[in-house]
Amino acid sequence: MKFIVLGAAAGGGLPQWNCGCPNCNDARAGRIAPLTQSSLAVSPDGAQWAILNASPDIRQQLGATPALHPDGLRSIGLRSVLLTNGDIDHVAGLLSLRERTAFDLFATRGILDILAQNRIFEAVSPEVVPRRPVALGAGFDLLPGLHAELVAVPGKVPLYLEGETVDTGQIGEQTVGVRLSAGGRSAWYIPGCAEVTDAVLDMLAPADLVFFDGTVWHDDEMIRSGTGHKTGRRMGHVPIAGADGSLSRMAGLAGRRVYVHINNTNPILQPDSPEHAAVLAAGWQIAADGQEFAI
Repeated sequence: MKFIVLGAAAGGGLPQWNCGCPNCNDARAGRIAPLTQSSLAVSPDGAQWAILNASPDIRQQLGATPALHPDGLRSIGLRSVLLTNGDIDHVAGLLSLRERTAFDLFATRGILDILAQNRIFEAVSPEVVPRRPVALGAGFDLLPGLHAELVAVPGKVPLYLEGETVDTGQIGEQTVGVRLSAGGRSAWYIPGCAEVTDAVLDMLAPADLVFFDGTVWHDDEMIRSGTGHKTGRRMGHVPIAGADGSLSRMAGLAGRRVYVHINNTNPILQPDSPEHAAVLAAGWQIAADGQEFAI
């Protein structure tokens, strides 16, 4: 399997348009690399591709990725798109794929129902882009030669569907991880996860490669930085640091581990920070736009 990180940032990207935090200012000044919003491309053969999550930055991401450039007048290697939740930073890019190029759109029934409730997504014509509901735990072919399975992980409904009470540990169709397998190798893509439970650890243990939620370093990072009033967990994202953070909880995993969906406030984005060093020392990699992996 071949993977290309189309976007490594969380919602808003780096720099975020309205943010003057140190990371965003450094990205504007060229001191650290800018990042677009979360998306991953995967292929079993380098010719046919699936995209996991349609970022609002998808037009820019496709333009920056030669493997996904058109190979004919209106011909491109993109064959399918898969959604892991209904968050704006994962579905809004569908509207940039409305020019009647055929591909399959895979998601749980719960996520597809969210799209169906908003008629703007009819611009991505179901006649050309069929919507393929996927049951949790039911394997399917995302591409010929590339098997996939969706598994529920702790999370919540999208922000725009929140009510007065928010369950951030919901287990169901609203937040899923994707297991990908081909040629006897396996990988996971989980850009959103509110808790690293024992069940999550058990399912990740055999994987050769894991792309995992690296949104915030500290749970109260946005509060500390003055950029927001919610904790990471309240947003549906487990922090990296802490006794129950992902760095500690996932220390026993043997496969390659890569943090994705990184918020603009996260100190791991600074190459000379102790947090960046701690992540690398623990055997993790920090995703960057355009980064390629193969297993």
